[in-house]
Amino acid sequence: MHRRNLLKLLLVVAMVAPLGACKTVRTTQGGAVGVDRQQTMSALVSTRQLEQGAVQAYRQALTQASQKGQLNRDPALTARVRAIAQRLIPHTGVFRQDAPGWNWEVNVIASPEVNAWCMPGGKIAVYAGLVQKLDATDDEIAAVIGHEIAHALREHSRERASQQINAGIVATGVGVALGGSQGSMDMASMVANLTYNLPNSRLHETEADRLGVELAARAGFDPRAAVSLWQKMGRVSGGGPPQWLSTHPSGETRIRDLQDYAGRVMPLYEAVRRK
Repeated sequence: MHRRNLLKLLLVVAMVAPLGACKTVRTTQGGAVGVDRQQTMSALVSTRQLEQGAVQAYRQALTQASQKGQLNRDPALTARVRAIAQRLIPHTGVFRQDAPGWNWEVNVIASPEVNAWCMPGGKIAVYAGLVQKLDATDDEIAAVIGHEIAHALREHSRERASQQINAGIVATGVGVALGGSQGSMDMASMVANLTYNLPNSRLHETEADRLGVELAARAGFDPRAAVSLWQKMGRVSGGGPPQWLSTHPSGETRIRDLQDYAGRVMPLYEAVRRK
């Protein structure tokens, strides 16, 4: 490396290093399911930065799907998925007050994958294969979308990004500190990598399951559908979870937990049904 460039790099590292400190935050209220774990976040990646990166990553994902003729190809399915999501979104305010005001987007990708995700800030994609291969009911689709929304509410991507940054603080910190277009590209790439490539931890999945059943119940969807959904996924994937669920809790453990927490939020569901 050229001496002048080396000096510049060392200067940036010196500026960034103090920012690597972590802070403990509470991203959501506990709700009826009581998910109130405090999370450790790096000061190098903010909620706003990750949401900005998500906007860019989401645009890229939609552009790629559109170029392949896969974006919202089935108007009826797209309308169905969006209607379900729109019933869930208002209830995100139970967990965090700002969430109903996010710039939510919901799109369907005509891919045979059994998959769905929600990027930071409410950027949702549901794959047609999830609905078609599982012959999913509206309640089961709500379970999936509620689960993915829960990841965004809990800022699990930011938490995982913080863990990555703390593991390699100099390299990542330099990219963030440089700012400008390069910083935006780095953040969009990080969001895409967290969304598509790096599976959530078992702890994150359990939290998302629990918040997801409460969101579904509050929106008038049967929370017990999360159990039947998981059972269908197991059958489609030959007894084990699909690859994108590979680090989820084991099937039996997860079903027991879902049954437990679905039971806890049944009064919320029943109250909506009585209206």
